[in-house]
Amino acid sequence: METRRLRIGLVAWTVFVVAFLWVPLLVICTYAFNKSNIQDWPPAGFSTKWFGTAWDNPDVRDAFVLSVKAGIGATAFAVVFGTLLAFGLQRFQFFGRDVISFLFILPIALPGIVTGMALNRFYDVAGIGLSVWTIVIGHATFCMVIVFNNVVARLRRTSPSLIEASQDLGADGWQTFRFVTWPTIATSLVAGGLLAFALSFDEVIVTYFTAGSNNTLPLIIFGYIREGLRLPVVNVIVFAVLLLTVVPVVVSVRLTRDTGVLRQR
Repeated sequence: METRRLRIGLVAWTVFVVAFLWVPLLVICTYAFNKSNIQDWPPAGFSTKWFGTAWDNPDVRDAFVLSVKAGIGATAFAVVFGTLLAFGLQRFQFFGRDVISFLFILPIALPGIVTGMALNRFYDVAGIGLSVWTIVIGHATFCMVIVFNNVVARLRRTSPSLIEASQDLGADGWQTFRFVTWPTIATSLVAGGLLAFALSFDEVIVTYFTAGSNNTLPLIIFGYIREGLRLPVVNVIVFAVLLLTVVPVVVSVRLTRDTGVLRQR
């Protein structure tokens, strides 16, 4: 009986937590399709007119494009350098390896305001002007950790004997990477890249300190909410941000279920 009650209690608590997290988000998404500009419940009717209004707003459109550019740039940096470091730390033994791994992972644990302020100060001292590239670098500092963790986890589950067998059969380094290593880590790279993009796209604090402009999507949302203006447009922006954040995360979760076993050729 206690086991049954415990199971029911855990299910009820899980439902409560999920509802607590997602019901407010679903309400905002529903308001994005509200025909009226008054935030009443239930909505007055269904309409997609606010999507057109948001896209016709040059500030919102430019901020959306800038956020996508920053996300793609940060993801590219993260995939390249995060993967290289994962291979270096996982495949080789050397003094200080654990220290390097800790220092590399640390930015993901730091509050965004600390990272943003530190980078802003560094740019100021180095005489680097704020631009989209400074946003990319700022986002890459924590996005690389996501890719690194995904690739390291996959490499740890992959037997080194696969690479040794490829080399014993006469394959060179490129052939081993193409036919053995790449099929093994491909899904972890894609999953890590998607998570990195999702994390970069909705990052607020680091974007604020490294943007050099208020014309970024998170800052526009905060500005509109603070001023109490154009709330329907804010709902549409939030809906787009959620969509571009949740979808990559869901896809990455499905990809990380892959065991990393070589695919049939």
